[in-house]
Amino acid sequence: MLRDDVLSRLQALPASARREAYLDFVRDKGEEALWKGLGPEHLTASAFVFSPDADRTLMCFHRKGGFWVQVGGHLEHGDRSLAAAALREAGEESGLVDLELVGEGITDLDRHELSGGFTCAAHWDIGFTMIADPASALTVSKESRDVRWFPVDALPDGLAPGCARRVQGARAVLG
Repeated sequence: MLRDDVLSRLQALPASARREAYLDFVRDKGEEALWKGLGPEHLTASAFVFSPDADRTLMCFHRKGGFWVQVGGHLEHGDRSLAAAALREAGEESGLVDLELVGEGITDLDRHELSGGFTCAAHWDIGFTMIADPASALTVSKESRDVRWFPVDALPDGLAPGCARRVQGARAVLG
């Protein structure tokens, strides 16, 4: 069951106020926490994708948000696990098929309010770190305006709030 996987992965993280808030949200809201459309807030799974040398990261220009951000999105009923959801979303939004999950653990937690063209009030995003070959062909999904690799030390203007900090945190797991 996906909810059990989410709780297990969150419990594996070091204790923190953020981890506890996520655990409380999932326990209190149950299925509403997992699926878009059941409540005003829900989980999302994202992927911080890096080149093998960790010098570049993949970003998409989000159509609704109007900002650059890591790839990711909503959980779906066919997802076997939270990591599988992040891998699926990364592939759908980039066209990459050679994505490699770095470990099985969560590398980022970020709850953010939404506005504008979004139909929900907030995303409780859970991020994973992945590796891919930057020479692989990219495709732009209908949810994005662009998908590109950027040097980690020269991220584009117009990033989603907190995105640069999140990229650096996800990169840190690569050593």
